[in-house]
Amino acid sequence: MNYEELVSKGIIKRFNASPSQVKDRIQLAKRDIKAARLIMANDRDWAFSIAYNALLQATRALMFAKGFRPGTGEGQHKVTVQFAEITLGEKFQDEIYIFDKMRSKRHRVIYDVSGIVSQNEARQAFDFAVKFVEAIEEMVIQLLEQP
Repeated sequence: MNYEELVSKGIIKRFNASPSQVKDRIQLAKRDIKAARLIMANDRDWAFSIAYNALLQATRALMFAKGFRPGTGEGQHKVTVQFAEITLGEKFQDEIYIFDKMRSKRHRVIYDVSGIVSQNEARQAFDFAVKFVEAIEEMVIQLLEQP
């Protein structure tokens, strides 16, 4: 799949984001990392969910920097993962797999079952989010610097 297929299906839309809109998404991701760190000792489910949200916001920053945004309606989180898979490619195959697994688990935590995230899992999600957001931020900075 490629960007044009996603656009033709209405899954993503073209979007001319300003640099400040892109940077705002990175700032949201960093905010979420701080919040996840603070809450981890008291609520593993929320720490996991917030770490996931950092991934989501960073990937939305990447979408904006590439000139896209999710379409409207359901499935925007899944679309964001698909976009990341297309954009980041095989080099990030493992990271995309983790991102998607976190997406599924976050859905269960938010809508279905509480208390299913272990301390170790929350810590791993947090550590992964820190590294993923840093990598995406570097990419976004490079995209914004391009003429």
